[in-house]
Amino acid sequence: MNTPIPYGRQHITDADIEAVAKTLRSDFLTQGPKVAEFEQKFATYTGARYAVAVSNGTAALHLCALALGVQHGQRVITTPITFAASANCVLYCGGEVHFADIDPATGLIDLGAVRRLLESFPKGHFHGIIPVDFAGLAVDLEAARKLADEFGLWIIEDACHAPGGFFIDSKGQQQHCGNSQFADLAIFSFHPVKHIATGEGGMITTNREDLYQELLKLRTHGITKDPAQLQRNEGGWYYEMQELGYNYRMPDMLTALGISQLERADSGLARRRELAAVYDAAFTALPGLQVLTPEAKGHAYHLYIIQVADRKGLYDFLRTKQIFAQVHYIPVHTMPFYQGLGWKSGDFPQAEQYYAHCLSIPMFPSLTDEEQQYVVECVREFVTTSN
Repeated sequence: MNTPIPYGRQHITDADIEAVAKTLRSDFLTQGPKVAEFEQKFATYTGARYAVAVSNGTAALHLCALALGVQHGQRVITTPITFAASANCVLYCGGEVHFADIDPATGLIDLGAVRRLLESFPKGHFHGIIPVDFAGLAVDLEAARKLADEFGLWIIEDACHAPGGFFIDSKGQQQHCGNSQFADLAIFSFHPVKHIATGEGGMITTNREDLYQELLKLRTHGITKDPAQLQRNEGGWYYEMQELGYNYRMPDMLTALGISQLERADSGLARRRELAAVYDAAFTALPGLQVLTPEAKGHAYHLYIIQVADRKGLYDFLRTKQIFAQVHYIPVHTMPFYQGLGWKSGDFPQAEQYYAHCLSIPMFPSLTDEEQQYVVECVREFVTTSN
């Protein structure tokens, strides 16, 4: 195949382009009506009461940590198998990051490991947990909520990989990622390889009005013009900076693109699941290869991950075939910066074992059947000849 096949790719249609062009021709490029429209439609999509659009997923994490009061001396638990931002947001606020190992069968944070960590310290030692819906597989947030309530923790659900994903609760009901039934806050990213692509952008969802109002201020320098919140009111021009916030706004141009992309989110998700079913059928019984979470119910399939003994060999072989796979993720605690904080290789053996063998192969809605079959054939060729 002559055309390169990446592990992920955005899909921009003429309708997307026209939505952005229409906004460019309007009176608002930022802080206009498209922002509120995107927020309302995204809240409806997830089932949450409120949504707050921000400049990117990292900004979403930072604002959530700020809104929940993370500060010096507070300790927060997350997974080592995630993008670094899931941990960094705690450090931005002066808090301390702690990690719990993963469940090797899913790649998700191991709630049993979280419990063991919590029980090894007095209650009140930890303040929150940031579980990650890794690769698109939803964390059981009902179980996480019970654990959080027992130890007095808040929850930020990092759902960047999982819009449209869900888990089945104890009553047999689907609980969709970001609906905030169990998490205090949830965050999403609109990076180009995500389900909804706006170039850059993010969203926070919540059911708590207090956090919603706080987020609105924090994303705009800590400033409010709401008459109900002003300490005094000198006229229609008047505003107050009531706390230290940031410029984490998302412009109308990008929210217009987000609205257009959201309109076909369900079809994109259906295609991802269709592609995953083909991979599952091709690889689940293939000796020398392990599929991470085959046929997982509710999976949103941001990534499709396989594990092989010679990961680097397969990675390099696929590149010779114009297939550009990727690795998700290098464990956060092994990064030089985090090792400078005292973490070291060997601290989380399940995460490190997973990392040694994982590879994300192409998964995006515009991947053609022909391209996918080519990927399957190339993976099979390598695995069967290397065993």
